[in-house]
Amino acid sequence: MEKMLIVDYEKCTGCRLCELVCSVFHTGASNPSRSRIRVIKWENVGFYLPMTCQNCETSFCTEVCPTKACHKDPENGRVVIDQDKCIGCKTCIIACPFGHPFFDIKERVTKKCDYCDGDPQCVSFCDMKAVDYVDADKVQMAKKREVANKFVDLMKQVR
Repeated sequence: MEKMLIVDYEKCTGCRLCELVCSVFHTGASNPSRSRIRVIKWENVGFYLPMTCQNCETSFCTEVCPTKACHKDPENGRVVIDQDKCIGCKTCIIACPFGHPFFDIKERVTKKCDYCDGDPQCVSFCDMKAVDYVDADKVQMAKKREVANKFVDLMKQVR
């Protein structure tokens, strides 16, 4: 069954523990710049927003990847990046409307959230329960639209 991360921005306090835990899990060191979840502070709106890959139905990142390293996994519909095929061109980073993929300078490849192999550490360590890992079919389309519309409204306020 497909699962996805959902974020409740109203619960997030901006502690950034999710970034630290993610970086330690993936790199063995506390380095938020290498985290696969990003906490964005919206200054003029006054809240924090943990951002992860949205695994978009129509994913621009997969469409522009010249080597098809960035692609949809046919089994679960997630966007994944094959590190062996990635040439570090960064086109997927530019194409992502959510700014999620990031370039790992040390390894010279693009990376993104991989759900910690099915046990997302950001969920386990979030004291405020702002991040959750749920069955995708439990997230109703109306809820997805509501969250997307809130995000679009926030983007308009920021600009």
